[in-house]
Amino acid sequence: MKAVMLRLRNGWPMPLALQGAFEILQSVVFCLAIFVVPLIAVYFSGGFLEESFNVILQFGGQLWLHAHGVPIEVLSLGEGQGSGWITLVPLGLSLLPLMFCWRAGRRIARASYTDQLWQGLAGALLTYALLGLAAGYLCTNQYARVNVVAAALIPMAIACVGLIIGARREAGSWGRLIGVDTASYLQSISPHRRWAGSYVWHVIVAGFLGYVAAVGIAGVLVSVSVGTHWADVANVYQDLRPGPLGSFALTLLQLGFIPNAVFWALSWISGGGFSLGVGSTLSTLETTVGPLPSLPLMAALPSGSSSYNWLFLLLPVVAGIVAGWYFLRVGENHLEDWFARRIPYAALSLGVSTVCLSVFTGLVTGLFSLLGSLLASGSLAIGRLTEIGPHLWITAGALALQIGVGTAIGYLIAPLFETDPVLEG
Repeated sequence: MKAVMLRLRNGWPMPLALQGAFEILQSVVFCLAIFVVPLIAVYFSGGFLEESFNVILQFGGQLWLHAHGVPIEVLSLGEGQGSGWITLVPLGLSLLPLMFCWRAGRRIARASYTDQLWQGLAGALLTYALLGLAAGYLCTNQYARVNVVAAALIPMAIACVGLIIGARREAGSWGRLIGVDTASYLQSISPHRRWAGSYVWHVIVAGFLGYVAAVGIAGVLVSVSVGTHWADVANVYQDLRPGPLGSFALTLLQLGFIPNAVFWALSWISGGGFSLGVGSTLSTLETTVGPLPSLPLMAALPSGSSSYNWLFLLLPVVAGIVAGWYFLRVGENHLEDWFARRIPYAALSLGVSTVCLSVFTGLVTGLFSLLGSLLASGSLAIGRLTEIGPHLWITAGALALQIGVGTAIGYLIAPLFETDPVLEG
């Protein structure tokens, strides 16, 4: 009884599941405010034809759901056009709930012991699903509707990724996060399995690094293109005359599509190309474009064709060189050691192991490319704009080849520029 009285006096600790729910609820409120407040400002400035304030709030909820990847069915596209699905997700907006969930994951991990962390994460995910379900139910109106099951389940993907990354960042290691001593586990397995696992892991990292480097190059290309076409972009703004608040909302919308544009640029320099509507193709080898919506960002699209466009195909190869250089630096090419013990000619064993490394790294990059291209693709349900995004398989195949070739080049030339005596030997 004395212990109970002491508990009441000092306060009962909040259950971890409830704390996880509270942290994720804060994240949803803050994130929703970012989506809804600009819409409210535009509404009171007379920027919407819709007079119902409730519809504007519902539109904000739909935008929040769509930022998580939930498809939105537009019920009326105009006379004789019926309905359609909006599936093109502005990836820049998707970063907002991801960052808030990352913050929640850190706070949950800070309040948990290793063997209790799952309670806070489970409470957060369940709450996120319920909030998505409620948003899907409340945000359906005469203009658009959302499948409530999709609204409950799809946002959990972003929430799960953000929570786990945040918890991992706070824990400092996967061992502290999941309660498993990875170093002891690695010591317990056989050397051959450990070497094979190390080789596979670093191949995956090299493929990911090559893809990230290619995305970075594409991002620089997008920045340069917008900068060189800035006058055209400004002219589109002037022609639209959206007003101060309208310009602000339009700019936020375009910032949301900047990551999509980076993935489109990556498909362009790979040679795979991307579509901005049915029947349109933009790549370094072919450009066929139909009518486009009047968005300032569209003014930065490459136009016409040049006999030097093929040089852009070399940029992903440069990204592959980075991957090959990384693989040499980590010194985990155990496959080359395996070939060296079985092939008496050093040049031949090096060549065979490098070809294998090139193929494996290219395949990993191709898989990451499929995921990135899929995230940047979708439909706007307007006229021809039902097919937008990179050509998935062509882009993945082209990047796999380019990154693979670059990896082989990087791995073979890296020793020429290294000063580490171990690598030189």
